[in-house]
Amino acid sequence: MSKRILVLDDNRDILEIVHETLTYELFEVRSTSNSEEVLPLIEAFNPDLVILDYRVAGTNGGEICKSIKVHPRFGNIPVIIFSAYSSNDNHLLNYGCDGVINKPFDLTELVEKVNDLIK
Repeated sequence: MSKRILVLDDNRDILEIVHETLTYELFEVRSTSNSEEVLPLIEAFNPDLVILDYRVAGTNGGEICKSIKVHPRFGNIPVIIFSAYSSNDNHLLNYGCDGVINKPFDLTELVEKVNDLIK
């Protein structure tokens, strides 16, 4: 059974590229550009990994990450934060994420980081 990944990004181009790349790598992927859908999608989709954009349509992906990490059922799900705004990965790691990918990113880096966290 393939591993499941949930992706949140309000940039449609990035969302499509990430979705296509991870699908090509044989992951089952759900994508959304709506931050309010993340927790309900985690509940319904039961992902093995979540990828969040740091700045997404009026919401902070770091805060969504914190909500995931303190949730009794979802706290063990690895979370990667995408960021084009922060050059300080430590700032993002303070939200409890398991990895940071700076935008623009290399698709090979994305796949490697996903595979490292999904073992």
